[in-house]
Amino acid sequence: MPQHQRTSPASAHPARTVLLVLGGVVAVLLGLTACLTATTADPDASASPRPTGAASRPVGDGPRDGAAAGHVPSGTTVFDERLPAVANLDPALRRALQDAATDAEDDGVTFVVNSGWRSRAYQKQLLREAVAQYGSAAEAARWVAGADTSSHVSGEAVDLAQNGGPAWLAEHGAAYGLCQVYGNEPWHYELRPEAAGSGCPAPYADPTADPRLRG
Repeated sequence: MPQHQRTSPASAHPARTVLLVLGGVVAVLLGLTACLTATTADPDASASPRPTGAASRPVGDGPRDGAAAGHVPSGTTVFDERLPAVANLDPALRRALQDAATDAEDDGVTFVVNSGWRSRAYQKQLLREAVAQYGSAAEAARWVAGADTSSHVSGEAVDLAQNGGPAWLAEHGAAYGLCQVYGNEPWHYELRPEAAGSGCPAPYADPTADPRLRG
């Protein structure tokens, strides 16, 4: 019987050997690709996470003309004089607000500004939006004054966030000359210096009852 020559597995199955080699190469390439993808997909992956939400928006991300028109970013206080909405308030009103805010902080209350001074263009925009929202100019006037009569445009009013500030002023504001002016807007405060001695006058039901706005 003739003796058969023994062969190694590699020589016996050359196609399988090629497949094994190719498979190894592919695995290495896939591993390198995954590493490169992880490195380049997010170049800031090792940096601190970026803030999200309203607080991270740049100043001026809002109404048509941004901060210059009176828009305020989330968390604005009565001390943020870098913003026109605060800086352009009547100086006496701003001082009274800051004095009151300093004392309110002792009670754990922060005055957060939703709106202060506004440009005429911004006020007109708000009035147009109010008419669209409430369905008529008459109903909108109960909430938003025109640019010619608005105490926001003149820098004589501030709207505070309902986070405790208005409630604190409702109790203590008269001592600083700060009074709620409209019954339907507990957040809207204006300066009435005489209130320090005689208390705040009764608020108007809404802006349509304010004789200053009938022009």
